[in-house]
Amino acid sequence: MADVTPTNAPEMPLQRRAPVHAPLSQFVVGEGDLIVGGQPLRQLVARVGQTPFFAYDRQLLAARVKTLRNTLPPNIKLHYAMKANPMPAVVGVMAGLVDGIDVASAGELKVALDMGANAAEISFAGPGKRDIELRQAVAAGVLVNVESARELPALARAAAELGLPARVAVRVNPDFELKGSGMKMGGGPKQFGVDAEQVPDLLADIGRLGLAFEGFHLFAGSQNLKAESICEAQQKSYELALRLSRHAPSPVKFLNLGGGFGIPYFPGETALDLTPIAANLAELAGRASVDFPQAHLVIELGRYFVGEAGIYVTRVVDRKVSRGQVFLVTDGGLNHHLSASGNFGQVIRKNYPVTVIRAGDSAAAHAGTELASVVGPLCTPLDLLADKMALPVAAEGDWVVIFQSGAYGASASPAGFLSQPLFAEVLV
Repeated sequence: MADVTPTNAPEMPLQRRAPVHAPLSQFVVGEGDLIVGGQPLRQLVARVGQTPFFAYDRQLLAARVKTLRNTLPPNIKLHYAMKANPMPAVVGVMAGLVDGIDVASAGELKVALDMGANAAEISFAGPGKRDIELRQAVAAGVLVNVESARELPALARAAAELGLPARVAVRVNPDFELKGSGMKMGGGPKQFGVDAEQVPDLLADIGRLGLAFEGFHLFAGSQNLKAESICEAQQKSYELALRLSRHAPSPVKFLNLGGGFGIPYFPGETALDLTPIAANLAELAGRASVDFPQAHLVIELGRYFVGEAGIYVTRVVDRKVSRGQVFLVTDGGLNHHLSASGNFGQVIRKNYPVTVIRAGDSAAAHAGTELASVVGPLCTPLDLLADKMALPVAAEGDWVVIFQSGAYGASASPAGFLSQPLFAEVLV
C-alpha cells in the first residue's frame, strides 16, 4: 500500500510526483481504492447508499487524542470544541476520549449531554447567548464563558429561580493576537469576549451578584501551524490571566489557554510541531501549581482533533471540456463543503488535497493524469472544489475525494442553497 499523495503539480505522472503539501499518511490506497476506517471506498459508497457524503474515521480520532496525550504534559486537560464537527456520533466518540466538551449554543449543549459528556466538564461560549440559553446552561450545571456584562443579570436570575449555582468563567478579549493565525479571534476590537481592560469591573459584578466564578478563557486565534506563535500566545495568555486573577472574587479553578493548533491544507504547509508546545505547557503547568494551585489548565481544540480524520466524497456526473479546460461536474459542491470552495475565510483561494478514485472497470480507458477543475452542480462560478489540479483522468461515475474534511465541512455549509439533495454523514 502507498500513501495517498494528491498534489497540485501537473508536470509528472501522479504516482511519481513529489507531494507539494504535507503527506496524507492517515489514508492509504490499496489496489486502486482508498481505505477509510479499514474499508475500501467502493464498499463504503455501497454501504452509505448515496453520494455525496462525509466519512470520519474513528481510529484516526482516537489516534490524534493519543498523540496529544503522549506528547503534552499529563496535567493539561483536553477539551473538544464541537463546533468543528457537531455530528452526534463524532461527539459521542470524542466525549469518551477527551476531558471536556466546549459548546457554542444550546443546540450543541443538547448534543453533548445526549452523547454522554460530563456536564461538569462542559463549557459554553458564544457572543450572543440568549437568556433562555443561559438558563439552560445553569440548569445543566455547565460552565458559562461570559462574553458580555449583559449575561450576568440573566445568569443571576436563573440561579435564583432554579436554586442552582451559576458557574461562570470570563472569556477575555486579550490585548494581543495569535500571530500567523488563519482566523484571528482576539486582540483589537472583537465581538468575542470581554476586553481585558474591562474585566476587573466585570469580576466585581460577578462577586456582587453571587455568581460562582471559576476562571478565565482566552482564545486568540485558530488554524496556526507555527509552534513559536502558539507558545507566545500561551505565555501571554497565562500572564494576562495572572494579572486579572488579582481582581477575581474567588480563586481560579479553570484556565482555558485556547487552542489554535492548525492542520496542513495547502501546498508548502507542514504539520504542526508539538514538541516546543509541550515544553511550553510543561513550564506553564509548573508555574500554575504555585500561581493557581486550585486550577486546571485546559487546551481547547476542534479542527486539530477531527480535521484530518474526515473525507468528502462526491460523484462525477458529467465530464465537460470547455475551450480546452476539463471540468468534472460533481453531485456535491459548496452547498456541502463551503470551506473547500474557498468561501469560508480564504482570502486567496487554494486547493484542498483532492484525488479521484475510479469506480467500475473503466480504469484502462481513462488511465493517466490530467489538469482538471472539479465543480459542483450549483449555478454559481463560486462552486469550485478544485481549480486546475493534476488529477487521475476521471469519467462519469468516478468519485472525487476531498481530504482534510473532518472539520468545518457539513455543518459550516449552506446546505439549503438551490435546494439540492442533502449529503450523508457516517462514522467508520
